[in-house]
Amino acid sequence: MNEHYYHAKDLAQFANVGDFQKSLADKFFSYYGEVFKDSELTAREKSLIALAVAHAVQCPYCIDAYSTDAVEKGWSGPQMMEAVHVACAIRGGASLVHGVQMMNKVKDISM
Repeated sequence: MNEHYYHAKDLAQFANVGDFQKSLADKFFSYYGEVFKDSELTAREKSLIALAVAHAVQCPYCIDAYSTDAVEKGWSGPQMMEAVHVACAIRGGASLVHGVQMMNKVKDISM
C-alpha cells in the first residue's frame, strides 16, 4: 500500500493555510518571517536549530523544508546529523527524566 498521511506536495500548500483564516495566518507568517531574520542568531544558525526542532517534534514537512534550507545555507550532512543527535538526546532525556515521577509514585505506593 502506497497510501500515507503526509504528502511532500502538501508542503507547497503551507502558504494557503490562510484560506480559512487569513488574518491569523498573516500574523503567523509575519511573526515567522521576523523570527528567521538575522538577529542575535544568524539566519544560518536558526536554520540548523529549526532542523533539530523539526526532528524533535517529528514534523516531516519541517524536516524536508529545513533539510533543504540548511543545505542551502551551507551546513554539511555531518553537521546536520549532529544537530539531529542533539535533538534526540534532549528528547530522550526529557522522556527519561519523567522516570523520576514514576519512581516517586512507586515509592509512595510501596510505603
